[in-house]
Amino acid sequence: MVNNGVKLWNKAKKIIPGGNQLLSKRSDQFLPDQWPSYYQKAKGINVWDMDNNRYVDMSIMGIGACTLGYADEDVNEAVEDAIENGSMCTLNCYEEVELAEKLLKIEKWGGMVRYARTGGESTSIAIRIARAATNKDKIAFCGYHGWQDWYLSSNLTSNENLTDHLLPGLNPLGVPKCLENTALPFNYNNINDLEEIITKEDDIGAIIMEPVRNFDPDSSFLKKVRKIADEIGAVLIFDEITSGWRLRVGGAHSIYGVDPDIIIFGKAMGNGHPIGAILGKEEIMETAQETFISSTFWTERVGFAAGLATINKMEITDNPKHLISAGKQITRGWESIADEHDLSLQTMGIPPLTTFQFDDDNSLKMQTLFNQEMLYRGYLASNHVYTCSHHTDQVIDEYLEAVADVFKIVACAQEQDKYNDLLHGPVISKGFKRLN
Repeated sequence: MVNNGVKLWNKAKKIIPGGNQLLSKRSDQFLPDQWPSYYQKAKGINVWDMDNNRYVDMSIMGIGACTLGYADEDVNEAVEDAIENGSMCTLNCYEEVELAEKLLKIEKWGGMVRYARTGGESTSIAIRIARAATNKDKIAFCGYHGWQDWYLSSNLTSNENLTDHLLPGLNPLGVPKCLENTALPFNYNNINDLEEIITKEDDIGAIIMEPVRNFDPDSSFLKKVRKIADEIGAVLIFDEITSGWRLRVGGAHSIYGVDPDIIIFGKAMGNGHPIGAILGKEEIMETAQETFISSTFWTERVGFAAGLATINKMEITDNPKHLISAGKQITRGWESIADEHDLSLQTMGIPPLTTFQFDDDNSLKMQTLFNQEMLYRGYLASNHVYTCSHHTDQVIDEYLEAVADVFKIVACAQEQDKYNDLLHGPVISKGFKRLN
């Protein structure tokens, strides 16, 4: 039987560079020649492909954008009202002011807000504002912060600079060479790295990092970063595009008792609708008026309406509490089942973005086999799970029953080295990685 999703993906690769717009959704990272690739409908945690097959999403949930589940009715209603009443106009929509007030009520240390529609745009705006406020060019960074020139320029100095933050060997082709040595990496939980940078460089205008990712920060790491930023007059930026709205309503940074100068939000804030926010201290954010930051579709109404509806529902339902609980339940299940089958497994990540990795030289074959067998059982599955409100106890229990069956198959393949007999297509490619 022809898989129409595979057929369409093969066509897409011929007319769209890379096949699509986002590395993290490329089929070769999930299950080459078998992944359904395209959807007709998504609701809750259910996804229907081009052949009307229904799958339960126990993977990346729209790259972490949909913590309320796909096509949430309350968010949809707000978006539909925004469209019905005009999503674009000569005048500004009032919702952008309401959303700013809501964000500043949540992040009380902040004073002003700007908006964008994507994470990459938002980080670039934050970097522009920081450079403008400090009149310094260089950036110290930790973790993943997008595709733009300011970030990828790090690999002009060495194509290994982003190896521990994104992917190994990325080619900075097309990035102006004059940006060499303007973006300087340091490793998470290693304050010595950052101290070494500021010892050598006296032009650091911003320090940007994810406050938490795969591991909690050491007891004083974030406080030391905050202290260094203050001492050298750099703007401290917390990129919470991924961590925001999952551990609490707002930024995860407050859990660790450290406030930044600028925080960046995106992804889950709009439950699948494009919206990004750059929130910061008033004296820093006002600098945005002295440089040029402007774009037509940053004024479009749907993102603001979706953001308001999403945050309101998060507050009412205490959504982060559920995301944490579901993630812990899934992680415990992976670990317990792996122990039963003598599989060496590493788990990592904040609970709402829990991750496992087979600890074996054949880990990619093992992961491919896992993805394949879970797909056959009706699951979109990988080694990541972004949890959402529809990942109930019953859903997780049923998922873990399938995992138990599949881990048994993987363990047998490992013991007998019979991957080639069991795999029905190519092995997955190494994908996007974030280590902090």
